[in-house]
Amino acid sequence: MENGDRELQTGLGHVEAIFAAARREGRAVFMPYLVIGHPDAETSLALVEALVAVGTEMFELGVPFSDPLADGPVIQRATQHALEQGVTLAGCLAAVRELRRRGISAGFNLMGYVNPLLAYGLERFCADATAAGVDGVIVPDLPPEENGELAAACSRHGLALIRFLAPTSTAARVQAVTQQAEGFLYLVSLTGVTGAREALPVDLAAFVARVRAATTVPLAVGFGISTPAQAHAVAQIADGVIVGTAIVTLAAGPNPVAAVRDFGQAMVRAPAA
Repeated sequence: MENGDRELQTGLGHVEAIFAAARREGRAVFMPYLVIGHPDAETSLALVEALVAVGTEMFELGVPFSDPLADGPVIQRATQHALEQGVTLAGCLAAVRELRRRGISAGFNLMGYVNPLLAYGLERFCADATAAGVDGVIVPDLPPEENGELAAACSRHGLALIRFLAPTSTAARVQAVTQQAEGFLYLVSLTGVTGAREALPVDLAAFVARVRAATTVPLAVGFGISTPAQAHAVAQIADGVIVGTAIVTLAAGPNPVAAVRDFGQAMVRAPAA
């Protein structure tokens, strides 16, 4: 993958390298979620550039979908707005390709639902995603029992397929998912959909510890993290901190680039234990 005048490693190896570097330096990876095409196509790219400028190393980039069942109202509105502006899966890949052309070397994980991937074609999608500079794929409505075809296609093209675990995951489910895990594991901090919360779940540390005992793959926590203080607390127990709704809210407001940049700067400063 070309990145200006130098080769950029992308794919699973890139995800692993980012987490490995953060672990060596004793910090967590801040991973903001942005909806591609929100509030508009160019601003969504400018938001990525602004966050990279304050030290963001990895992103979760949302692919708009008409029925985002894991997302709360803020992200639902943002994805619907992007759809109304004509954003497609192909357009999302083009956005990543443009960010790479601009010299952005951060990790890019596309978060999208399975139907658009199936309509595009899994093999074709993985090939085009790799060519564009995507590193990983996050599909919240694809359970591990049904991810074989996508997992094989991701493997053939060097992409990380990111798996989920939730607080309600049984010991058997934790074992099954951790055996498949690569890149990082996405730990859903709570039951329910995405959205800002006033406090972190009281049993979050125990949940992270339970998964930590089963795998050496990095653990990133998402859902409900909305303040630098909460990000700092999560960074004490996890390898990555995923923040979505709070950032998407700022992206929909006045002066979105400056607002998201300032918020991201505060989040990046949340150290690990």
